[in-house]
Amino acid sequence: MSVNEKIRLVREAKGWTQEEVAEKLQMSGNGYGDIERGETDVKLSRLLQLAELFEIKPAEFFEPNDKASLNVKVKQHRSSFYMNSSNVEMQQFVIDQKDKEIALLKRIIELTEAKK
Repeated sequence: MSVNEKIRLVREAKGWTQEEVAEKLQMSGNGYGDIERGETDVKLSRLLQLAELFEIKPAEFFEPNDKASLNVKVKQHRSSFYMNSSNVEMQQFVIDQKDKEIALLKRIIELTEAKK
């Protein structure tokens, strides 16, 4: 199951419309719909917002599971982040992604300065 499919299933399990989630995320309904349809890549920062909104661990978007087990997890998981191995792994993933973004931005700056 893809990340965008999981996002849709969690939203549906919460009983929310796409418009309600878009409003909570302060984005357009069309933009949010594009995420659920897989028409746009979801940025890590947006995944973290979705996880917080849905009250799930961000790593759950990446775990291999089926629709039934995901819905059960959504209904059972009502607590905030706890420091466990899954959260530590997710936080390391976030750090790694940010490091990659920083390296890319530095490279863009270098290329821009070289053109001057």
